[in-house]
Amino acid sequence: MEDIRKILENKILVLDGAMGTMIQQYKFTEEDYRGEKFKDFHISVKGNNDMLSITQPEAIKEIHAKYLEAGADIIETNTFSSTTIAMADYEMEDFVYELNFQSAKIAKEIANEFTAKNPNKPRFVAGSIGPTNRTASMSPDVNDPGFRAVSFNDLRIAYKQQVEALIDGGVDVLLVETVFDTLNAKAALFAIEEVKDQRNIDIPIMLSGTITDASGRTLSGQTAEAFLISVAHIPLLTIGFNCALGAKQLTPHLEVLAKKSNLKISAHPNAGLPNAFGEYDESPEMMAAQIKEYLDKNLINIIGGCCGTTPAHIKAIADMVKDFKPRLVSEVDN
Repeated sequence: MEDIRKILENKILVLDGAMGTMIQQYKFTEEDYRGEKFKDFHISVKGNNDMLSITQPEAIKEIHAKYLEAGADIIETNTFSSTTIAMADYEMEDFVYELNFQSAKIAKEIANEFTAKNPNKPRFVAGSIGPTNRTASMSPDVNDPGFRAVSFNDLRIAYKQQVEALIDGGVDVLLVETVFDTLNAKAALFAIEEVKDQRNIDIPIMLSGTITDASGRTLSGQTAEAFLISVAHIPLLTIGFNCALGAKQLTPHLEVLAKKSNLKISAHPNAGLPNAFGEYDESPEMMAAQIKEYLDKNLINIIGGCCGTTPAHIKAIADMVKDFKPRLVSEVDN
């Protein structure tokens, strides 16, 4: 298969949209989540979307296929929470390798099917590596600011296990995404570099942070520029932002990255900001119109969608970006 690095020199690649938004449409019951394998599991597992790669693989494959049909070049594995740390909520730490391996395998199979149909548009699989539900930089206890619910080493070990399984399952890229605490991300990046060294491989890495509110900072307090500087020592395929904000609100932060970095830039914003019911109202046309500003300003190399986005959103984005050239990486000192 063509190297994704070469393709990015000449083309804006389209990432898929939200997995959770699509899973919700199936209205799976507790029994559906459990499937045959976990039918006697000792606690409730409804809501553990990652386990559906084991218990409802056809549904996950169908979601991937819809995004590929919509024009996505890259699909993300259903592994956002597939670490021992995040899976502790469901007491499913022992199944983490299987969760990641099966998710990667499903995504790779369907991506290969679409590539075989149209070799001129190769499809890639990004192993989704979420932030976990703990933060290494801040205390969850307001009465004990020095307390940490997780250590750097805890995170490194958990991420290394996830990364090994994703690579074994066949992913083409690793996507460390929705970074709200850069120390967590550094543990993931450290683990990836360990695996790369041990296996003597050079798998591309995408890194995507999250600006949490109008302050323009991540949850751990960093501006876009500070986030960029914090990870500048790692060889990255792309750096960017996703989640928390809609496309319009994300624009100034992408401009900072474009001005300050010689890396390629990715973005997968939400379909606007959530309404009072936690739902996302932006139509595909509304979202695509806002993303056009990224293209006019030459800000991006990879574009997709996060919360609230569907195959219709991705199709609208894919139809638009095909007429634009990717951001040219300047000779900025990274």
